[in-house]
Amino acid sequence: MTVESVPAGAGPGECPFTVERPVMRQRWERLTFLHWAYEPAAVQALLPAGLEAETCAGAAWVSLVPFFMRVTTGRRGLGVPWASYFPETNVRTYVRDEQGRPGIWFFSLDAARFGAVATARTTYRLPYFWSAMRLDEDRPDGDAVAGTTTYTCRRRWPGPGGAASRADATSRVVVRPGEPIAPARLDDRDHFLTARFRLFSPVRSGAPRTARAWHLPWPLHSAELLDLDDALLTAAGLPAPAGEPLVHYSPGVDVRIGRPEA
Repeated sequence: MTVESVPAGAGPGECPFTVERPVMRQRWERLTFLHWAYEPAAVQALLPAGLEAETCAGAAWVSLVPFFMRVTTGRRGLGVPWASYFPETNVRTYVRDEQGRPGIWFFSLDAARFGAVATARTTYRLPYFWSAMRLDEDRPDGDAVAGTTTYTCRRRWPGPGGAASRADATSRVVVRPGEPIAPARLDDRDHFLTARFRLFSPVRSGAPRTARAWHLPWPLHSAELLDLDDALLTAAGLPAPAGEPLVHYSPGVDVRIGRPEA
């Protein structure tokens, strides 16, 4: 049973509930967050009924998030070696449902393991794509963070099925992670963009389904964007982003995923 409660002393960046019996445990690591401000109407036009684009500083926000996924256990505590570690990239925005619950809406998710893609499309009805992906790191002297990180993605399947599922969409992101950001230095926008613990997924009719994702507050670092060549945002039907993105980097967190629910 997944239990939602507000832990005593929960503060900014902290998850406001627990997931006591997760259907899956994952580790999300070596993440880069690229965030762009959008006109709220442009984002709202792409959302299903029952979800409203949340705004911060008068703007809706869309993020491109490449990272490395490790699935540590699946249902009944069993490992899933056929899909246990792979690069992933998602395009997401920030929403609230009719019950006032904040969360994430994914326009697309690309992953390098076909089995994981098929399972996520079936179980959570998420718009996953099977893609050729790499995460390459140039780390001087074995430093865990310093140096550069390069993420590449070329979509394979499914598609073509219109612009929103274009099979030839690609992405290349190169960043230089920086120093850790002290929690006291994180502002409301930082928390708005990263402290999200619920995802929404589409259904054929009615309100979107949801699932909870519990983890400790993100250990965020500054980061410098060195190169960006991306078509995933426009492949999702979004206008091309304007201006330079806000950039975060994180070494990662351990995550407990709850079962899909209404």
